[in-house]
Amino acid sequence: MVVCGDDGLVHRLAAELSGVYGERVTVVLPPARDGRPRPAAAAGRAATLLGRVTGAVGRASGVNGTAGATGPLGTPGALVRIVEAAEPDDEALAEAGVDRAAALALVYDDDETNIHAALRARRVNPRLRLVIRLYNRRLGQYLEELLDQAAQVGTGGPGGTPAEATTTVLSDADTAAPALVAVAVSGHSKVIEAGGLFLRAVERPPLLPGASTPPGTRTLALLPAPGSDAGPVMLPGAEEERSAAGRGRIVLETVRYAPPPQPPTRLTSRGLPLGSFFSRRLRWALICLAGAVCGLAVASWLVSDEDPPHAAYLSLLDLFAINDPAVGEPLGRQILQLLSGLTGLLLLPLLVAAALEGLGTFRSASALRRPPRGLSGHVVLLGLGKIGTRVLARLRELDIPVVCVERDPQARGVALARSLRVPTVIGDVTEEGVLEAAKIGQSRTLMALTSSDVTNLEAVLYARSVKPDVRAVMRLYEDRFAKAVYRTLRDSHTQAWTRSRSVSYLVAPAFAMAMMGRQIQGAVPVERKVILVAVLEVGAHSALRGRTVAEAVEPGAWQLLALAPNPTDPHPAPLWDPPPGHVLRPEDRVVLAATRQGLADLLGRGPRPRAGAR
Repeated sequence: MVVCGDDGLVHRLAAELSGVYGERVTVVLPPARDGRPRPAAAAGRAATLLGRVTGAVGRASGVNGTAGATGPLGTPGALVRIVEAAEPDDEALAEAGVDRAAALALVYDDDETNIHAALRARRVNPRLRLVIRLYNRRLGQYLEELLDQAAQVGTGGPGGTPAEATTTVLSDADTAAPALVAVAVSGHSKVIEAGGLFLRAVERPPLLPGASTPPGTRTLALLPAPGSDAGPVMLPGAEEERSAAGRGRIVLETVRYAPPPQPPTRLTSRGLPLGSFFSRRLRWALICLAGAVCGLAVASWLVSDEDPPHAAYLSLLDLFAINDPAVGEPLGRQILQLLSGLTGLLLLPLLVAAALEGLGTFRSASALRRPPRGLSGHVVLLGLGKIGTRVLARLRELDIPVVCVERDPQARGVALARSLRVPTVIGDVTEEGVLEAAKIGQSRTLMALTSSDVTNLEAVLYARSVKPDVRAVMRLYEDRFAKAVYRTLRDSHTQAWTRSRSVSYLVAPAFAMAMMGRQIQGAVPVERKVILVAVLEVGAHSALRGRTVAEAVEPGAWQLLALAPNPTDPHPAPLWDPPPGHVLRPEDRVVLAATRQGLADLLGRGPRPRAGAR
C-alpha cells in the first residue's frame, strides 16, 4: 500500500493500514518547508503514530528509510517505509513502488495535486486500486469514471479489468459527517454503518449456563478463558458458542437513535408564514375600514333612488375620489360623498402599510429563523464550515431538530440552514448569551465542530456549567490534547457523556477500507486479529448464490448478518438477522462479518505473500 499526503491524515492512514489490516505501507511525505532534509524524528511521525496505536513505537532510520513496528495482528513484517518528495511526480511514485503496489491513496490537501498524481499512477499501473481525497463531489464522480475507463483500456478492455482496479473518490466532510452524527445520536463511540444499519461491537461477559445469545446481537468472537494461552475463536458456530462456558464474547449489535423522554418540538414549518403576513393591528384596521365602506354603500342606496349595485359603485368612485362632485344633488348625497372621500384618505396609508408589511414578511421568510419557544431535546451544532454543513444535512435527513450557531454570516453552511429553515444564531460562542439563545439548557447534545480547539473546548465547558448532563461531541485536532480533555471531562462530569474526535481520526478508517476494497464497511479488532464488515452482491459469489441464510455461513470464515436494501426497491430497509430458510437471490445484497482470509476466499482472491507474515 502507498499513501501520499501532506497532513495528519497520511499518518493516520498509514497506522490504520499497518496496525489494523497488517499491510506493508510506503508513505510519501513532503520535505521540510525550508528546503533542508526532514530530520529523522520528523520522518518517523507515521511510525510514532503507529506505535501509539499498536503499543510499539517504531524508529525511523532517516530520509527514505524504513520504520518498523509489530501490529496488533502479530505480523512482524508489517512495515512503514518513509519516502520524501516535494510532490508526487513520476520519480516519487516510482521510488514508492506504485508499479507493483496493490493500492494508492492520494490525500494531499490540494485537489489539483491529487488529480495529477492519480492520472500518473493510473498510467503506470492500470491494475492499481486508487483512493483520492477530493472536495468537489461532482468532479469526483467524473474522475472515477475517467480513471476506471483508463484502467479498462490499460488492461485490454472490460474483460481484462480485475475487480481490484477501482477508483474511489472520498471527501473529508462527507466521510466524517456520518460518523459524527452516529456518535451524537446513538450515544456510542464505535459505530459501523453498513447497508443502512448502525452496528456496534462491544465486549460482553460470559453467558450463563443454558442461556442463549440475546436477540439483536451476533457473536463475532469468543475471548480466551482467564489464565488460558489460547487465542480468540473468530466467528464461532452455534455449537462452539453453546459449549464456550466461562468465555467472554465480542458481539455485534444494532443501535438506533433513541428519542429523549420528552418529545422535542419539531421544526417542520418550512413554508411561507401566511398567518403573519399582516399584523394584528393592521388586520383590525382593514376590517374596520371595510365595514365603513359597506356602511357608506348601504347609506348611499338608502338616500338615493339607485339600485344597490349602482349605489355601491358610486360609493367606491367617491372613495377613490374619481367621481363627479355632487353639486346640485340632495344634501344627503353630498354628505355621503364627503364621508367617502375622508374614508379614502384613511385607506391610502393602510394600503401602504399592508404593502410594506407584506414585503417585510417575504424578506423574513428567506432570513434565518430564531429558535422557537418551547424547543427541547434538540442538537446544538456549533460551526457551519465544511464539516458542520455536512453534519447539518445529515441530521435533518434523520429528522433530528437542530439549532445552529455560527460566527460568520457568510459561512458556507448558513445558506443551507436558511434553505432548510433551521434556527440559526449568528454570534461568537465565546460571548455571553449566544449559547443561551440556542436553548442550550433544553438541548440534548452539543456538537462543537469549529476549526478552533480552544473555541470548541470553551463552548463545551460553558455548556456543562449551564447543563451538566448535556452530551458533548468535540472536534479536536491534536491527539494528546484531545486525550487529556476527554479524560478530564470524563472524571469531572461522571454523569455526562463526552466524546472528542478529529477529522483525520474519523476519515482514516474509511480511506483504509476503500484501499482494501469497496465492499468493506468497517473493521473490528479482536486482540491480534481483525473481523471485517462488508456488503456484497450475492450474484457475484457462488458461495452465497442460491443458498439459504443458514447454509450461507462458514464458521471461522464468514457469518451473514443482514440483508442490505436494494437501491431499486421503492422502500429500501435493511433486514437484520434474516430467517434461516430465506433463499438468497442473485439480486440480493448481504451484510456479513468475515475474517481477512474468509473475505479473500469469498472474493476469489488468494492471499498476497508478505515478508514475515504468518
